[in-house]
Amino acid sequence: MEIADVRGDLSQVLFTPDEITGRLRELAGDVDRDYAGKDLVIVGVLNGAVMTVADLARDLKTHCEMHWMAISSYGDGVTSSGVLRILKDLTVDIEGRDVLVVEDIIDTGLTLSYLVQNLRGRQPASLEVLTAFRKPAAAKCDVDVKYVGFDIPNDFVVGYGLDYAGKYRNLNGLGVLDPAVYGG
Repeated sequence: MEIADVRGDLSQVLFTPDEITGRLRELAGDVDRDYAGKDLVIVGVLNGAVMTVADLARDLKTHCEMHWMAISSYGDGVTSSGVLRILKDLTVDIEGRDVLVVEDIIDTGLTLSYLVQNLRGRQPASLEVLTAFRKPAAAKCDVDVKYVGFDIPNDFVVGYGLDYAGKYRNLNGLGVLDPAVYGG
């Protein structure tokens, strides 16, 4: 869906499709350099990271496996509930393997901190994080993120995998959702 199709629902367009795919192409180059000759396992965090993983993987020259986890702390709201739920766990063993967790967005960092701690307990050879978007002003805990697409303001954003109540994920860019849409 074109971001122009929902401009009335957005108070601001932050990034166009070209800006996002261009930045992910740059990050893929960084990942290729860092993981050259290694057995890379990408762990995408569902549902939001589907777009990021797909676009990143298409630009990688490094062979990789893609696996998925689903963790939720939002439900249908616009702020984190703080209650984490693992909805889908990995179905592969990552012990001794190089793992790259790919997120759509890092907000408070609480979900990612929990996920990283959980995965470190599985004894991978290495564990790094890549995120398309990060909200530094929303951080409640320090999480080491090696690859960041864009730092963004602490607004409720949708598009490029990010949703509000299941909608807007398929927007091809990223925008700030107008508070009138969600009663904010």
